[in-house]
Amino acid sequence: MELVLPLEKMTTDEKLRTMEDLWVDLCQIPQAIPAPGWHADVLHAREERIRHGESRFSDWSEAKTRIRGQLP
Repeated sequence: MELVLPLEKMTTDEKLRTMEDLWVDLCQIPQAIPAPGWHADVLHAREERIRHGESRFSDWSEAKTRIRGQLP
């Protein structure tokens, strides 16, 4: 099935909502999404920063609001 979105006519908000809807749907079948090998390296590095108290955490809703506030 080929799906063509009118990207040039969509607002940034509409595009972000579409991406979020796709992400929610993909999360229903995580085993179907292959992870590249370098992901393990990144996760290991993040675990190390957590162990050493070098990481800060944000609630996902707060993070999305902060990120959206940085968009033009």
